[in-house]
Amino acid sequence: MEQKQNINGSVYDWPLLKRIIGLARPYRMHFAAASFLAIAIAVISPLRPYLIQYTVDNYVLGLNSKGLFDMSMILVGMLVIESLLQYGFIYITSWLGQSVIRNLRVRVFGHVVGLRLQYFDRTPIGTVTTRTINDVETINNIFSQGLVQIVADLLTIIAIIAFMLATNWKLTLVSLATFPLLIYSTYVFKESIKSAFQKVRNQVAKLNAFTQEHITGMRIIQIFNAQKREMDRFKQINQEHRDAHMQSIWYYSIFFPVVEVILASAIGLMVWYGANRVIHYETTIGTLIAFILYLNMLFRPLRMLADKFNTLQMGMVAADRVFALLDKEETIENQGHHHPDTIQGDVKFEHVWFAYEDQNYVLKGVDFHIKAGETLAIVGATGSGKSSIINILNRFYEIQKGSIKVDGVDLRDYELAGLRKHIGMVLQDVFLFSGTVLENITLRDSVITREQVVEAAKAVGAHDFIMRLPGGYDYKVMERGATLSMGQRQLISFIRALVFNPAILILDEATSSIDTESEMIIQQAIDKMVVDRTSIVIAHRLSTIQKADKIMVLDKGELKEIGTHEELLKLDGYYRKLHDMQFKKGVAV
Repeated sequence: MEQKQNINGSVYDWPLLKRIIGLARPYRMHFAAASFLAIAIAVISPLRPYLIQYTVDNYVLGLNSKGLFDMSMILVGMLVIESLLQYGFIYITSWLGQSVIRNLRVRVFGHVVGLRLQYFDRTPIGTVTTRTINDVETINNIFSQGLVQIVADLLTIIAIIAFMLATNWKLTLVSLATFPLLIYSTYVFKESIKSAFQKVRNQVAKLNAFTQEHITGMRIIQIFNAQKREMDRFKQINQEHRDAHMQSIWYYSIFFPVVEVILASAIGLMVWYGANRVIHYETTIGTLIAFILYLNMLFRPLRMLADKFNTLQMGMVAADRVFALLDKEETIENQGHHHPDTIQGDVKFEHVWFAYEDQNYVLKGVDFHIKAGETLAIVGATGSGKSSIINILNRFYEIQKGSIKVDGVDLRDYELAGLRKHIGMVLQDVFLFSGTVLENITLRDSVITREQVVEAAKAVGAHDFIMRLPGGYDYKVMERGATLSMGQRQLISFIRALVFNPAILILDEATSSIDTESEMIIQQAIDKMVVDRTSIVIAHRLSTIQKADKIMVLDKGELKEIGTHEELLKLDGYYRKLHDMQFKKGVAV
């Protein structure tokens, strides 16, 4: 489980920084424009104090009103130009950041969709959500508030110091006497706030994971009256989240007043020294005024530089996490080239061994053969490996030994999408998305028409109940289908499977969680759907599978018996025991 992450992304991690900058490659012109504007602002900003110095010394003290008016107009014009440059710089960097994360978020989601199910088995959904939403959003700050802005601020600082030195190097040295103290304070703040921000990121991921999990499982919480206990746990996590934020706020509340004191000290030293030089005619009042402006302009970016370094730091931490997700090779190998338009549906398992983790095999040397158009029923106790068979047939997971063939071709030789389009599944736990009934059936596949959906619904006996819904096929289904009954959700999943017209149909305990009346309707739908299709039916109720061509009995991952209903009863083995447990005195349990 990915709950807590260490700081791996460092400002000095050049390969990572290079990879992040590479995200802006499609927008290199905008990146170049932002860099040009940063240089222009750095050059123009120090010109204002210089022009004010010139105005005071030559026109104010010289009582030249015309020259004063002309210089005032020049200063206003420069202020307008600088404002426009600042506007362009902020807009372009923000646009660049949003464009980069738009592309990155699509890329991350596309990668997540392609990950094997094993990844989701051990990774909290909230953590994946944090990577896709929060961490990607944090990367935006690298472009909109971090990297280019740091470069712009550094250029501004260099330009200001250069102007100061050119104007009066002695006054510059006095003014910067407190500079080492500021640099030290900035370094301490940067390191402290980095640790605080990391705690904030970890707490955000923890809060997301907890909230996602508990909202999804709210029914269980209420059934077992656990609201107060879970609320107490949420309060604790939320408190830890608040404490992490408060720690960062505390560092800010110390750092900014310290910077103000250092700035005031620098101005005080400069005024004390500069005033003496004015008295002795070694400098001018205009220079003194210019240096006050220079110092204010110098300390402003310095004060924000530590914050921007930490913005860059946290953006790189987020980028490290996102890239770690993108670099995960937990995808099903898709090197096959077999992509038939149709298949017969002949399925053959040859000595198949499979484990979800390490060598803990849940299937052990399983062999069976289903001819095209036959129906195979699989029975066995919980944990016997029934669902594992359908998971590996779809290549959601890879087998460790043996082979699985469809129409005589090994599964690995099939192109993955080309294989799965011929396999339809109806699961016990039906998942419906927010959207209309029609969208849930077609999964927004534009190739499937409404007429095809209606035809499939009529075939499974679901058309009447859908038409009774407000809006019919355009009825808005709430998240997970909460406003529909279990039987209604199951029928929609049947239509979903049928409308794609699969050659192989898999029914995983499709009638185990519904009432008797719904079961009768669904059983009729099953009878229609399995005609002329290779079907694999997993069921607890033996009464629903007696007409299967073959019944396979699994026990602890091993195939114990296979045959027709009558043949297995005659064997007086595992199937007979299961049968007798469910049927007593001729009455189904």
